[in-house]
Amino acid sequence: MASAAEQMAANLSWGALGKATELRQRIWFTIGLLIIYRLGTYIPVPGIDGIALRNFMDQAQAGIGGILSMFTGGALGRMGVFALGIMPYISASIIVQLMASMVPSLEQLKKEGETGRKKINQYTRYGTVLLALFQAWGLAVSLEHGNLAHEPGMFFRASVVITLVGGTMFLMWLGEQITARGIGNGISLIIFVGIVAEIPAHLAQFLAQGRSGAISTPVILGVVVMVIAVIAFVVFMERALRKIHIQYPRRQVGMKIYDGQSSHLPIKVNPAGVIPAIFASSLLLLPVTISTFSGNQTGPVMSTILAYFGPGQPLYLIFFAGMIVFFAYFYTFNVSFKVDDVAENLKNQGGFIPGIRPGKRTEDYLTYVVNRVLVIGSAYLAAVCLLPEVIRHQLSIPFYFGGTSVLIVVSVVMDTINQVQSHLLAHQYEGLIEKSQLRGKRGKEGAKRPRKAPARR
Repeated sequence: MASAAEQMAANLSWGALGKATELRQRIWFTIGLLIIYRLGTYIPVPGIDGIALRNFMDQAQAGIGGILSMFTGGALGRMGVFALGIMPYISASIIVQLMASMVPSLEQLKKEGETGRKKINQYTRYGTVLLALFQAWGLAVSLEHGNLAHEPGMFFRASVVITLVGGTMFLMWLGEQITARGIGNGISLIIFVGIVAEIPAHLAQFLAQGRSGAISTPVILGVVVMVIAVIAFVVFMERALRKIHIQYPRRQVGMKIYDGQSSHLPIKVNPAGVIPAIFASSLLLLPVTISTFSGNQTGPVMSTILAYFGPGQPLYLIFFAGMIVFFAYFYTFNVSFKVDDVAENLKNQGGFIPGIRPGKRTEDYLTYVVNRVLVIGSAYLAAVCLLPEVIRHQLSIPFYFGGTSVLIVVSVVMDTINQVQSHLLAHQYEGLIEKSQLRGKRGKEGAKRPRKAPARR
């Protein structure tokens, strides 16, 4: 039979949203900050030749320009103050998390609770500033070499660096505020809104190419069917679990003896989420971005990199797939699902896997299971990220769409909906508790109230 919590969750109605005042305030707060982010993408960096930049991005829209526009919400195409997007913060946070699993001092900080978490967040901010400075300087130099600046020089470079780094730090602050006082993960929602905001323009361009005859009707229908199929496949795989049976022995609390309970340990088919795809994309974008914006000023090394590691090229696809698989395993075992910590927690709680001894044997068994599950999970990530790349390149579709964007959009939507449902469920629990307290008070008042004597006739 389902528990009371499961029954309440099953009967949860979205009509309760009108009664959840705090949840509505969180949603409006999130929407307001996301609107501020979208407005910032239209504020240009000083000193940019807008016409030359627009012509350049129109030519690069099907390749690297489309990828960068996807991650920055179109801010890079307009060279807005948020042109670097939130990617420096994401790269810094992933690097710090990976280092925290390898450096003993950082690993000790993770175990110190709230104090250690604040310290790690501080290191992440420092890393964000360094990465943003490096990327902003490279972008400023590349803009000069690509003849996209009105007055090239040190003043132009300084203004670009200060503006872009400030925009990235402001975006980082917006994301943290959304996470703390809004609904959903702020950083993920910023990327999500940037991707979704570009969909109408790309869709209109795609349909216009179909009306002009540049793309045939079967290709348009095939792309639509493929997108729907990929979304359904991503939803299915993100909800897929490998459940490991956990048994808890009998325990005595005071004079009472509680029977042994059974539960399960859920292991997602894709425990790392979209982190491997995002990190692999950011690594591939860095050298290609500098090469692309440098225009004709690129050297032989950068020209070779751009030729062989451009979007849709065989080496690009092979390297992309290899990086996704590597980070899927590395991030899972070092950050998202550390088998030694899980085995230790089970041992401390008295739980065990039937037929497996607690401790080292449990850790080995979990490693074996996660390794086998990740074969499917990493292959799924690589397939979803590479399939649209191959199809887009083969069919010469004039704009960028990728599996990484589909992964991000679907994952963020599912995570945000789960958080909204959790808030609604908590609100429903609070209502039930308040009703039970009111009934208890009424019962006590009735018990204390003296009974009236029968009236004499």
